[in-house]
Amino acid sequence: MKVVLALLRSLTGWTVSVPIAALLVLAVTWNQQLVGVMVIVVGAFLAGAVLAAVHHAEVVAHKVGEPYGSLVLAVAVTVIEVALIVTLMISGGEKTASLARDTVFAAVMITCNGILGLSLLIGALRRRLAVFNPEGTGSALATVATLSTLSLVVPTFTIGRTGPEFNPAQLTFAAVVSLALYALFVMVQTGRHRDYFLPVGRHGQTLPEEVHADPPSTRQALTSLVLLLVALVAVVGDAKSVSPAIEAGVAAVNLPPAFVGVIIALLVLLPETLAAARAARRDRVQISLNLALGSAMASIGLTIPAIAIASIWLDGPLLLGLGGTEMTLLALTVVTGVLTVVPGRATLLQGGVHLVLFAAFILLAASP
Repeated sequence: MKVVLALLRSLTGWTVSVPIAALLVLAVTWNQQLVGVMVIVVGAFLAGAVLAAVHHAEVVAHKVGEPYGSLVLAVAVTVIEVALIVTLMISGGEKTASLARDTVFAAVMITCNGILGLSLLIGALRRRLAVFNPEGTGSALATVATLSTLSLVVPTFTIGRTGPEFNPAQLTFAAVVSLALYALFVMVQTGRHRDYFLPVGRHGQTLPEEVHADPPSTRQALTSLVLLLVALVAVVGDAKSVSPAIEAGVAAVNLPPAFVGVIIALLVLLPETLAAARAARRDRVQISLNLALGSAMASIGLTIPAIAIASIWLDGPLLLGLGGTEMTLLALTVVTGVLTVVPGRATLLQGGVHLVLFAAFILLAASP
C-alpha cells in the first residue's frame, strides 16, 4: 500500500513515540492486575501501537511497491492478529478454546463484506462504477473460500473428535495446506500474474503507478521495520495485560464469549479498513480488494498453522468448526462475492449488499 506524502509527514512523530511508550507501559504493568483507569490507559496504548504498526508496515510497503505493498500490510496485520489470539488463549485456558475460530471467522466476514463492501461503495460513488480485475480478484476469492471451508466448515463434520475440532493428523493437514495455498497465491500475485492485481481503468487498461511521494530511503524503511517489531511486541504484551478486562467487559454487557473474537478482528483490521477506503477514494479499487481479500487469506493461511503449532503447548480442545448460522453467512458471502467479482465492475448495489451481510454478521455475533 502506497503512503501519501501528507500521511508520512503528519504521522512521523506519534508513530515513533507511541510504540516506545506502549513498550514502557508494558514493562511497568507486566504481571500486574489492571483495574480502573489503568485498563483504559493500557488499552489506549494498545490501540495506538496497532495503528503505529500498520503505519510502519505501509512505509515498508511504499518502499517495495505494488502488489508487494498490499502483501506486506496484510501480513503485518495478520501477525498482530495471531499474536493476540495466541496470547489470549495462553492466558484464558479452556474458555478460549474457540477464540481462534471466532477471530478468523470474524476477520473473513469483516474483510469480505465490510472492507470489500465499503470499497465498492466508495468507488461506485466516485465513478458510478467500481472497476477491478476479475482474474486477480476471482482467484483471491476462490482461495479464501477454499481455506475457509477446509479450516472452519470441515471440522464441524469430522468424526475424529467428539466436538467441532480436528484430530492431530487433520489439524496438521489443514495447517500445511493453508500455508501452502497462501504461499502459492503470493507467488502468483507477485510473479507470473502480477498484472492481475494492479489497478485498472474503466475500460480494463492497467493504470500507471501513482506517485504521491518519493519512496522512503533504505534507512527510513529499516527504521520503520525496527519500529514495526517494537510495536508488535507492545501489542502482544499489552493485549495480555488487558485481556481479563476485555473478557469481563463482554460478560458484563451480556454478550456471548465469541464476541471477544469480533473485538480482536475489528481492532486489528480498523487501520486496514482506512487504507482500503483511501485507495478507493483515489479510484484504485483493485488495491482495496487486494487488501481485503489478502487480509482474509493471510488471516487463515497464517493463523491456522500458528494455532496448530501453539496447540502443542495449549491446554484443552481447539474448536475450529462453525455452527449452522455462521456456515450460512459464510456460504452466502462466497456466493455473493462470486456474483460481485465475475463482471469485473460493481455498482452501489453490490457494495450495499456486502455491507448488509456485514451488519447481519455483527448483529448475529452480538445476539446469536
